[in-house]
Amino acid sequence: MSSHKNKTLATFLAFSLGSLGAYRFYLRGVGDKWGWLHAISLPISSALLPVTSKELTFFALLPLVLSGLAGLLAALVLGLSSDEKFDARFNPNSGRTNDSKWPLAVVIVLSFGCGAIGLIGTIARTFDLLFTGGSFG
Repeated sequence: MSSHKNKTLATFLAFSLGSLGAYRFYLRGVGDKWGWLHAISLPISSALLPVTSKELTFFALLPLVLSGLAGLLAALVLGLSSDEKFDARFNPNSGRTNDSKWPLAVVIVLSFGCGAIGLIGTIARTFDLLFTGGSFG
């Protein structure tokens, strides 16, 4: 029997630590290439910060921001999948099933709200920097 993966925990990890790939490592293990791509977004952004000007700080943080937005999208995909589909994909031989309750709904709502705000803010800041040279902040 394989270990059981909890759908609510996986969704919460995608919501809270999605930019670091925690949900990918939880669901697929440390050998997951996409999880490592998420994980290196923090060192990449940290390395770019000292060598960029103040006006380009947003672009230095962009790998981390995009990784975070991808994590929020993953939280929605994981959370909105049916328990049966999640178990068939991640718990085929665990002998247990998920029975999602209201905490999952709270995480989904928070993921949707934070994802919408983050995406709109990222698009607005990108357009501000590209088309006005950052004159609005």
